[in-house]
Amino acid sequence: MTSQEETQLYVVPTPIGNLEDITLRALTILKSVDKILAEDTRKSGVLLKHFEISKPLQSYHVFNEHKTFNHIIEKLKGGEKMALISDAGTPAISDPGFLLVRGCIENNIKIECLPGPTAFVPALVKSGLPTDSFVFEGFLPHKKGRQTKLKALAEEERTMIFYESPHRLLKTLEQFTFFFGNDRKASISRELTKLHEETINDTLQNLNQYFKEQKIKGEIVIVVAGKK
Repeated sequence: MTSQEETQLYVVPTPIGNLEDITLRALTILKSVDKILAEDTRKSGVLLKHFEISKPLQSYHVFNEHKTFNHIIEKLKGGEKMALISDAGTPAISDPGFLLVRGCIENNIKIECLPGPTAFVPALVKSGLPTDSFVFEGFLPHKKGRQTKLKALAEEERTMIFYESPHRLLKTLEQFTFFFGNDRKASISRELTKLHEETINDTLQNLNQYFKEQKIKGEIVIVVAGKK
């Protein structure tokens, strides 16, 4: 149970593309904290400059989160207020944040997580696939455990959501077609909220063929129907 009355750490979602998607409350919090923990200070610097926010930035990403963890916790316990942001979307959702949030809970540091952008929600809605029950898988393992995971997911009856990078999309679609079947319904969204946003809804076989003929760019969300 947390004992502090004042929030020390704010988890702040940032736009996944269109900068107008940031909330008024997010801007207020980012202007009020003592420091902003950013996955990539260069990318976050562009966002903050756009909204005329000038606050100290500290790098906090998957490669240094264990190393910086104790220092950040001590600063928060000492009364420093911080905001945690990722490059895009909600921190801790396929991005750094889980470790720090858990550490705050264990140290009775009060946290608030603001509602805001995350890529899989609009992709799920636009897929036309069932939204009443779904499972978010994020990025699949690149090597170890990938085949085992796909075999297990072949029996999953809920709608499945995955993140994927452009250079791995074709490999993933080929594997999905093999494990889930040619006729399994799916949806692929890329460049969500951006100028060249695209969502294609079809069978896995047809999607595989379509993207073989395309130059693939942008971050990708794949939504796959569950097993009937």
